[in-house]
Amino acid sequence: MGPDDSSAPVKRVLIKISGEALTGPEQLGIHPETVQSVCSQIVEIKNLGIETAIVVGGGNIFRGLSAAQLGMDRVTADSMGMLATVINSLAMMDTLEKMGCYTRVMSAVAIEAFAEPYIRRRAVRHLEKGRLVIFAAGTGNPYFSTDTAASLRAMEINAEIMIKATNVDGVYSADPRKDPDAEFFPELKYMDVLTRKLKVIDSTAISLLMDNDIPVRVIDLNKPGNLKRAVVGEKVGTLIS
Repeated sequence: MGPDDSSAPVKRVLIKISGEALTGPEQLGIHPETVQSVCSQIVEIKNLGIETAIVVGGGNIFRGLSAAQLGMDRVTADSMGMLATVINSLAMMDTLEKMGCYTRVMSAVAIEAFAEPYIRRRAVRHLEKGRLVIFAAGTGNPYFSTDTAASLRAMEINAEIMIKATNVDGVYSADPRKDPDAEFFPELKYMDVLTRKLKVIDSTAISLLMDNDIPVRVIDLNKPGNLKRAVVGEKVGTLIS
């Protein structure tokens, strides 16, 4: 039975949060009140007894691809982007623990002074013990996005669904903030995302999810309660499966 076949919540979920979702009214950086709002939604899920893992992006601090397009070496730019995700992960950890949610940050690159090294079996054990796990530093490799990192970690921990939490309330045929005629899609097939070249999630990430049959639901994180609605199987945002 899939996550949308009943009102019962899933057992284990991976949430991909964009770095931009932490900026709030600011254009860059971390907005503390917004981080608190995001984390309170995550605590709501944890209080349902759902094993929860997070991958957070770093675009609010540094975008490796954008820097590479301006002439920076791509490997160096992506390395800086990975460090940006560590900063965001630590900010979320601090807020979550202040809310009483035991949290572990696990990094794909060696940075032991700030985070545990990513070891799959240890990550799964943390989840089984009721701890929230934040996966930092992407995959640890250049040329791979944090969307791809989220897809990879979702597979590795056997998540039942991946939630992509963004600033838009689902997938559209174009950017609804720029095109008032953009068509909203409540449901999509994996191949629809690839063939229509929809920009909601990169092609490597969607291919991994498709090959391993992990559905992804795209929701607007700015609407309180959306995250909880998504994991209990309500029709919110766009379901890609």
